[in-house]
Amino acid sequence: MNTLRKRTALLLEGNGEYTKAGHILDIFLITLIMINVIAIVLESIVNLAQTYTYEFLMLEIVSVSIFAIEYGLRLWSCVDRTEYKSMATSNFKRRIKFIFSPLALIDLLAILPTLLMFFIAFDLRFLRVFRLLRVFKLTRYSRAMQLLLQSFRDESSSLMAAFFIMAVVLILASCGIYLIEHDIQPDKFGSIPAAMWWAMATLTTVGYGDVVPVTPLGRFFGGVITLLSMGMVAIPTGLLASSFSEQLRKRRLHFNDAVHERLHNGKLDNEQIEHLETLRIKLGLNKQEANKIIKEQLNARTQYMYCRHCGARQD
Repeated sequence: MNTLRKRTALLLEGNGEYTKAGHILDIFLITLIMINVIAIVLESIVNLAQTYTYEFLMLEIVSVSIFAIEYGLRLWSCVDRTEYKSMATSNFKRRIKFIFSPLALIDLLAILPTLLMFFIAFDLRFLRVFRLLRVFKLTRYSRAMQLLLQSFRDESSSLMAAFFIMAVVLILASCGIYLIEHDIQPDKFGSIPAAMWWAMATLTTVGYGDVVPVTPLGRFFGGVITLLSMGMVAIPTGLLASSFSEQLRKRRLHFNDAVHERLHNGKLDNEQIEHLETLRIKLGLNKQEANKIIKEQLNARTQYMYCRHCGARQD
């Protein structure tokens, strides 16, 4: 049973001997998710929903069944995954930790709305929106999305500080434009909450144009807020861009160290190549980039093993 569970974990994660099979499974699940998203969107068209009611229902039942089986298998086999196996605790606690992990919660959200539909009466429009959350399952199969989520986690404190500053500026901008414009345009700037719509559109540099100041002082104040907003929007963007670049650098360095550790005699055997290929997929590096790192390490190892003057092998 433990062997079967371990094989299931390897298959779902696409590691070891199940790298290719795991990749095929990922492609199948990604395709199923995209079909579901398209179907949910098309189902919002009344004529199509009425004409193909049975087809939409069958697709939903089959999809939820597959996603439920996947979730159950992940929950059952998660105790054999490296990050949970190293925990000095019971399998039950390992599974509890897995259940509350971000990716597991997304998997649960993909099946929960449909399952609840059999027990609770839902507004179909409300249910459709929650079923669209299924698209977030793509996060599990996209290394780029995982990289972005890791960037959010690493820069969470800095991003919170940036959003706090933006919230303060939003309130100040709303109060300022309210004091300047509320007598002239009481229908648009009659209260501070109403003025927040203009402040939000201005601070995000969207500028819908449906609410604009008309007094000279109001326009001057709006111009100042617009100029200020350019810097405000750039703060979180810069933080994420910097963190994303740092995550890529760390992954390349991790792969580089792994190659260096396995180059004992200047060559890589089949087992080592397979391990590096699994690591490459896990880190989200493309083959060209991985081959470049391996080649650089091989060249460096060769230069170290042989004397550059006489060409003799060094012990």
